[in-house]
Amino acid sequence: MERKFFEKPATYVGEVNINVTNLDRSVQFYQSVIGFNVLDQTERKAVLTADGKTALLTLEQPENVLPKESRKAGLYHFAILLPTRADLSAFLKHIASSGIRIGAADHYVSEALYLSDPDGNGIEVYHDRPAAEWTWTGDQVSMATEQLDAEGLLAEGNKEWNGLPGETVMGHIHLHVADLEEAKTFYMDGLGFRVVTDYPGALFTSTNEYHHHIGLNIWNGQGATAPSQNSAGLNWYTLVFPDQETRDTAASSLVKVGADVQKEADKYVTKDPSGTVVHLVLAD
Repeated sequence: MERKFFEKPATYVGEVNINVTNLDRSVQFYQSVIGFNVLDQTERKAVLTADGKTALLTLEQPENVLPKESRKAGLYHFAILLPTRADLSAFLKHIASSGIRIGAADHYVSEALYLSDPDGNGIEVYHDRPAAEWTWTGDQVSMATEQLDAEGLLAEGNKEWNGLPGETVMGHIHLHVADLEEAKTFYMDGLGFRVVTDYPGALFTSTNEYHHHIGLNIWNGQGATAPSQNSAGLNWYTLVFPDQETRDTAASSLVKVGADVQKEADKYVTKDPSGTVVHLVLAD
């Protein structure tokens, strides 16, 4: 994992907040299966961390919670980036022994494992190949979905899985949207991201030449509507800006493209055209 994609001057995903239908069950899953630690917990909310201080994922159980709704805009998956291939190898062995159903892919830039939490929220756990090995053609990076070399990954090392390493970060978020052109206007013209890969029905966008910090797709259908506010799924996620000036520029640009932006305490809050809430925060 190369830190330059998750520090100044990059803008990147910091924390993801999701609704779950049973908080205790979800906390158990995210601790025992994914390997998070609990940073703080109340009756209806749990803040999860890898390093013991940074919130990466927050779980909430709202009043009158509804099961996850299908064919909606919102979360496709959030992606947990492990520091090394040996870490992903250890995670694969751990998951294989647990009997949980997973998917897997080689994306050229990364190797990834896919699974869902008890509510059907999508999770990717991955590691990046060195950026020097990525193939760029002009301003586009080569990505694909190929078969993962699982045997090679398992043979990577003898590391034991002891939960998420402290250097783990939220690598990216991938969203279902209602319309790609509207999403492009919001994320590119508004927030300042750049399209680095066009894919059938999807766009992959980033800052600082990462392969993607935000994925956008219409695989749930053109015009997919926002889910109910109290259903399992995504509540909001944060984008971490390198400095006040960059964030203020993004907030002004969002207003120019028609987005509503509100200042709340130390953050700006906005919604993308599909109804997904985004918090604009500053790097520490």
